[in-house]
Amino acid sequence: MVAGHLQIKKDYYYMVLNLKDEQGRRKSKWLPTGIQAVGKKKEKRAQDMLLETRCSYKEPVIRSAELESARMSNTILFADYMLNWLSIIKNSVEEVTYAGYEGVVTKRIVPYFRKMGVTLGNLTALDIERFYEYCFDTLGIKGSTVQHYHANLHKALKYAVKHNLIDSNPMEKVERPKSQKFVGSFYSVTELEQLFQVAKGDTVEFPILMAAFYGLRRSEIMGLRWQAIDFVGNTIMIDHTVVQFRSKGKTRVVQKDRTKNVSSCRSLPLVPQYRELLLRMKERQEQCRKLCGNCYIESDYIYVNDLGAPYQPNFVSQHFRTLLEKNRLRVIRFHDLRHTCASLLLKNGVSMKEIQEWLGHSNFSTTANTYAHLDTAAKNTSAAKMDKAISIAPGIQASPW
Repeated sequence: MVAGHLQIKKDYYYMVLNLKDEQGRRKSKWLPTGIQAVGKKKEKRAQDMLLETRCSYKEPVIRSAELESARMSNTILFADYMLNWLSIIKNSVEEVTYAGYEGVVTKRIVPYFRKMGVTLGNLTALDIERFYEYCFDTLGIKGSTVQHYHANLHKALKYAVKHNLIDSNPMEKVERPKSQKFVGSFYSVTELEQLFQVAKGDTVEFPILMAAFYGLRRSEIMGLRWQAIDFVGNTIMIDHTVVQFRSKGKTRVVQKDRTKNVSSCRSLPLVPQYRELLLRMKERQEQCRKLCGNCYIESDYIYVNDLGAPYQPNFVSQHFRTLLEKNRLRVIRFHDLRHTCASLLLKNGVSMKEIQEWLGHSNFSTTANTYAHLDTAAKNTSAAKMDKAISIAPGIQASPW
């Protein structure tokens, strides 16, 4: 999927795609949407059109001079090919996606295969399987992480086949690594109440409250803006995210006018106690703005410090852990508050389908696979029906004598 964003020009939305030409030079392609830049509904339509265009737009055919030479000689080391592939796809994927590829390739794949000295043309399925064994047995890496390596290798070698650098993809003969089923941690109601108590007045109180009640992802909480809060209709619109990642040794923060997937863009009801919380925060920001004057940092973000500067995403996760350890609460990840929200919804009779919509999962299977083990209500119903259907008269005696 190519990278791109919306741009307003003469009161209309335009899609700006970030591409590369055949020589690898960067270029932008402007495409009209025909949608006026007025109102949230029009913006949502433009965002949907942008996402569809980015998904359907064909990846540009780019070959570096090194890869052209290697195509003829077939002597390029596989480690060098992977580095070349990184530079080729850089402008055709999201920045966060590229950062993930870069970390996997430079830290794991390249060091291993450079030491092996295997070339792109001589790479076999057995070489890749031995790499997986090394990850599991020597490095102790989890199956879910090795699955990411598998996906990266498959995509890189698919590109090599597409451009006639190799005749066939050895990944077609490699089994996808297995992983243990993920089971998220979650707090009980008692633990959650204790957390709310110790978090009162703390810097991360707001993210904790939003994650536990609404099940929001960290990126969604950081991306909450005042324009997304409708105090008249009492709704919260989740349509903007802020993510933090590392690339080339540097930490970057990126704001995006979109969510993790189309389903994640959702409207949630603003309940009275959270309406009061947000009004209180809005009033505090106004007081800080007056007090700081020109020193106040203007933005539309809700979660900011008293100078108006938005907090960084990693700060929330790190400070959350510190808060738990300091108050001797059971240590869970900040994201586990999202699992806590789902578990409480299930225990209170909310259906899986409703939970899917509340959490913004892209499909029902994601919700069902993640939280099926918590669905005690459905199991109790099944048990009750079986109890009525089958009558037993066991011959087992309470005493062996």
